[in-house]
Amino acid sequence: MLTARTKTGKIICLGNEYKKETLLAFRNQEEFICPVCGEAVILKLGEQRIFHFAHKRGGSCLEFSEGETENHLKGKLQLYRWLVSQNIPAILEYYDREIAQRPDIMFKFQGQRYALEFQCSPIPERIFIKRTRTYRDNGYEPLWILSHQHLHFKKRNVLSLSNFHYLFLRTAKTGKFYLPSYCPDERLFHLADSIIPYSVKQAFVQHSIYPIEKLTLSSLLNPPTAFKKLWLPGWERELEKFKMQWSLHPRANTNHFLREIYSQNMNLFLLPAEIGLPVPHSLFIQTSAIVWQTYILLDVLKEKKPGDLLKLNEIRGKLNRRIARKNIMIRHLPQLDSVDYMVPVKEYLYVLERFGILLQQDIDSFQLLHTIIIPRSNREKEELRSAFYQKVMTFSQNNK
Repeated sequence: MLTARTKTGKIICLGNEYKKETLLAFRNQEEFICPVCGEAVILKLGEQRIFHFAHKRGGSCLEFSEGETENHLKGKLQLYRWLVSQNIPAILEYYDREIAQRPDIMFKFQGQRYALEFQCSPIPERIFIKRTRTYRDNGYEPLWILSHQHLHFKKRNVLSLSNFHYLFLRTAKTGKFYLPSYCPDERLFHLADSIIPYSVKQAFVQHSIYPIEKLTLSSLLNPPTAFKKLWLPGWERELEKFKMQWSLHPRANTNHFLREIYSQNMNLFLLPAEIGLPVPHSLFIQTSAIVWQTYILLDVLKEKKPGDLLKLNEIRGKLNRRIARKNIMIRHLPQLDSVDYMVPVKEYLYVLERFGILLQQDIDSFQLLHTIIIPRSNREKEELRSAFYQKVMTFSQNNK
């Protein structure tokens, strides 16, 4: 930890860049106490780690564990000094006794009180949600920043994201979703946005990197919008790889899906090109787009004839049954104000409308114009795929 108080009540914050000689004098003259539990702490001024306070062996404090890493100490110290350099009132390791929580940094900005947490180790989802809710219920805006060591890029624009990573997703004023992370060793912010998952744990993203000296707090809270259209052939290529891995290493929920489509005389590798399409809010649904869009085909579209109406309430009812059976999982995103899985579903219906399959009649209904053809052979699949991508190209050219 980086903050302690003396027995006389004076707060010593190591974020204030004391010289070592000054700290040595403090250590010789003062006794230090943990501001949370009141136990005695030791001021450590070694050469290997940054200067910090530590509880004596056998201490019982739950707030400041002895397992605090060098990465965490460096990160919150750099972030604190970054805020101070912008003349933003900030307190390092502020302990709010009313809620019994201690953010790494508490600061005020534009009339709002923030609780900044630099997270370097995984924590259970229930604890993350509880702490986030407690902050919000008590007038704080939580700002969770993930240590960049937890992010793993498969390619420049493909990122592995677990449920833990998605907890850090936040919304800018523009409405854009992004995931902030920070690397203390390189002093770099990494922002991942335009996140479109193609499987439970893999997603296409836009990745931006900013030196800490070049990024202001305003820009961190509201990153510049630089949305780029997803390259559909690249998406399809990753989707095919995912299908192959899926078929080679199936899990229990995968087996259920595969058995169901086989019972409908369908094949994972012969799904129509209209299945598994990217939509902006697909991250609201944890289940792969291949799965939930196939269920829309099986439960709704396949039962209709050209000219029939599709009601949104009907689609919601069918999907609710899938969710109740855990065929579809909705993602927990505690930092977002609302997560409605029908948002990506509607986006998918609008995509089908662009390609002449549906026609919106009013705010709550679509008319089926053409059935989605399910290919029966690789040759038919390629023919239908070529026709579909011709529509995609025509649509893209008309909207330039």
